[in-house]
Amino acid sequence: MIQTATAGEFALGWRIVLLGVAGVLTSMSSALLYGFGTLVIPLQDAFGWSRGELQTSITFLFAGVAIGSQLLGGLYARFGLRRVALFSLVAQVIGYGLLTTLSGSIYWLYLAFFVMPLLAVGTIAITWTQLISLWFERNRGVALAIILSGSGLAAMLMPPLLAWAVQTGGWRAAFMLLAAMPLLLTLPMALAWLKFPAQLVRNADVKAPERNLDAVPFAVAVRSGVFWGCNVALILSVSLIVGMVTTIVPYLQDKGVPGLTASQIFSSFGISIIVGRLLVGYLLDRFAPHLVAAASLAVPALGCLLFLLSGPSATAALVLATVCIGFSAGAEFDIAAFLMARYFGLRDYARIFGLHLGLVTVIAGLAPAVFGYLFTVFGNYNPVLFYCLACAVVAPLVMLTLGSSPLYRKALA
Repeated sequence: MIQTATAGEFALGWRIVLLGVAGVLTSMSSALLYGFGTLVIPLQDAFGWSRGELQTSITFLFAGVAIGSQLLGGLYARFGLRRVALFSLVAQVIGYGLLTTLSGSIYWLYLAFFVMPLLAVGTIAITWTQLISLWFERNRGVALAIILSGSGLAAMLMPPLLAWAVQTGGWRAAFMLLAAMPLLLTLPMALAWLKFPAQLVRNADVKAPERNLDAVPFAVAVRSGVFWGCNVALILSVSLIVGMVTTIVPYLQDKGVPGLTASQIFSSFGISIIVGRLLVGYLLDRFAPHLVAAASLAVPALGCLLFLLSGPSATAALVLATVCIGFSAGAEFDIAAFLMARYFGLRDYARIFGLHLGLVTVIAGLAPAVFGYLFTVFGNYNPVLFYCLACAVVAPLVMLTLGSSPLYRKALA
């Protein structure tokens, strides 16, 4: 029975899964974010902007995503998910094209990175995770894990692709490549495949299929302890991940690990993200989700302890520590998308998940500055590691208090 249901959902929804992978891969939160490091030096050489000034543009990108995520629910309700997604994909392509006209002040780059996520808001992960949640129920965790692995693909593919574009035609060719990917990949797939399950269709002009689903209204959800418990647990987990991502290489070098070896150790992080996503997605479909989430958020505790206790020559232990952090990094977004749909249903999913994503984005933007301050004050990264260890203990405990029953079913009982 389970195998039949599994095959049935994927037989009907495999196109949606491919569309979701393409959507996540080409989104600004993946393609532009992971590829921007390759553009720093070419833009510095072209305009004379400092590396610090260029890195600040990512802060504006995060700010645009955080604000845009709060607008998406209202846009869905008024115009429908399909129209918002298609308009956003077109806006994304045009935005990248306009970036090829950059000149003069770096504030134009800041403005572009802030405005693009607002105009192309329908390309962020909320759209693709909501679409998957509408098509999949029994296998929702696996389907979410597959599409969110698109960010791991972006991390692997975008740096070499953009480096090739820069070498071929300069920094403008890199932005044209970023425009070509949604234009030639995601937009055609969305035009052909972005549809809703037949059982959700009530009329020919389907604007918001989630309205027909029983669920907790946004106003009720944001007043619930479950919502804020999820926020606390997952924000702690994200701040842990950001802290470790930004400090693993310099921390290892401070321990006496050669720079090249430290970079090679950190390279295990990307693979573990994809493995973590797929494994946790599989487990979420088969076991109590809050228990799977708690176990996943606790894995970095082992990583932090290994970093603290291992010497510079213990390469295997340091690789395992990095893998533990990467595993949780891969699992966190899957857990958030899955639990928000499970606890609150899909009617106001975009607004509820959008608020969560906005909160997480703000924390992710602030965490590096806080960790930098801790290093300045104490002269080493041990306080950051102790903070991350505490997060890896507290976050799972909070998750365990949430229970596994969907809140919307309780509300409707």
